[in-house]
Amino acid sequence: MADKKRGANEPEPRPIIVKKIIVEGHGGHHGGAWKVAYADFVTAMMAFFLLMWLLGATTEKQRKALADYFTPTLVELKMASAGSTGLMGGDSIMGKENYPTTGGQGNLSITIPRDATGTKEEGGKAMRAADRQKFESVKKALEARMARRQGINKLRKNVRFTETREGLRIDLIDEADFAMFAMGTDTLVPQARALIGEVAGVLATMPNPLIVRGHTDGLPYAAGRSMNNWMLSSSRAEATRKALAENGIGNARFARIEGVADREPFAKGNAYDPRNRRMSIILGWTRGGGDGGDDVGLDAETKAAVKERDDPANVARREVQRIDMGGTGMPTGAQFINPTAAGTSAKPGKH
Repeated sequence: MADKKRGANEPEPRPIIVKKIIVEGHGGHHGGAWKVAYADFVTAMMAFFLLMWLLGATTEKQRKALADYFTPTLVELKMASAGSTGLMGGDSIMGKENYPTTGGQGNLSITIPRDATGTKEEGGKAMRAADRQKFESVKKALEARMARRQGINKLRKNVRFTETREGLRIDLIDEADFAMFAMGTDTLVPQARALIGEVAGVLATMPNPLIVRGHTDGLPYAAGRSMNNWMLSSSRAEATRKALAENGIGNARFARIEGVADREPFAKGNAYDPRNRRMSIILGWTRGGGDGGDDVGLDAETKAAVKERDDPANVARREVQRIDMGGTGMPTGAQFINPTAAGTSAKPGKH
């Protein structure tokens, strides 16, 4: 059909535009994009529940092993980060790292897990348990040896076993009718030397370190004499060490030889009780098993004694007494219960 002739004032006709829209049926519901997001969510949830299960079903040692399994990757990244490949090897603690988890914004304070041999606490408990078995075997073996030997069996009541922060303490205790040393000297009597020989025979089979500690009672020497309880307890400790060495204990086994005078009485209520005169032979904990750092396994009486010993006021008092070298006079206000003891306190042969 021919176009009409447009008049002079007639506007130019507008073009007709046809827009064709093709709609795909149900594309929004059956497309694949949401499936990818859902799969990521399910994978993350599976990893989360797997982590929760691992935390609840594994021990501390096993968790450390799992952490150590991934350590090499972190170490390799660390070796090539923070300028380690450059001049001076990158020794700045503020250097940037390239770990994927930090985005390059971290510093060098990452903690690399230790090996999977177990924590110090677990290792210490295991060694402590092994030492307790040793201590029990020492106790039984020594009691059996004393029971078999004529002349020593009656001294079993003078031997006491106590587990302490330092180890197994074997106390060889004086009584009113028995003394380990000649009065006022460091000379062992024959029965005491035989008893120490039996102790050495048992301890020689153990690798644990030994501590020998001498104790006296509270009776002082006469004023003006060169001997005092500190020197006496120290010399008796050395005499005991020599007796142990003569019976097979190597010199390397001895950790400390010390005398504490009357500062650690056996009978705490009576400084003049003869039982305060004793020798303590301590079979120490295996290195790393005890360390003297806790009171696990101690009885209530021992814990109370440890607390009293570590009290700051008592520590300060002992330090003053140590500086005074034990003092050669009676404490202020002290009185003898037995009047005859006053006459013996001025003589050197009191112990």
